[in-house]
Amino acid sequence: MIIIATILAAIIAGITIEVGIKAVKKKQVGNIKTAIYSTIVPFSLMVITAIAFLIFETPVFATTAEATTEVGISVGEGFKYIAAALSTGMATMGTGRAVGTVGSAAIGAVSEDSSILGKTLIFVGMAEGIAIYGMIISILILFG
Repeated sequence: MIIIATILAAIIAGITIEVGIKAVKKKQVGNIKTAIYSTIVPFSLMVITAIAFLIFETPVFATTAEATTEVGISVGEGFKYIAAALSTGMATMGTGRAVGTVGSAAIGAVSEDSSILGKTLIFVGMAEGIAIYGMIISILILFG
């Protein structure tokens, strides 16, 4: 059930983002409070539902009827995996933005003066290091 609530929350968030992007591109004006409430309320309800299922169901995976021992992971283990995924995912998104910005600036600088290619590669490599830091944090979360 928690998976369904999480998927519904993600769908609502995706629809909200797409509608917002279309409204900005078309330069639409309207009642901002109505727009915010129409997307925040369902999303918040789905998040609260997911948290309620997470709190009141200790094992994340269900046990079978014939099993004598509990099968699954605890809530703490689940949070550990979520934290590891978030640290890697957010670091990777940050790396994408940084490399895009630094890379385009580096291409512009190299087109004017080709002798600074080595210096620009250092800056792009530093931007890519953000993803490595996120992966290291994920490893520390999982195995620390």
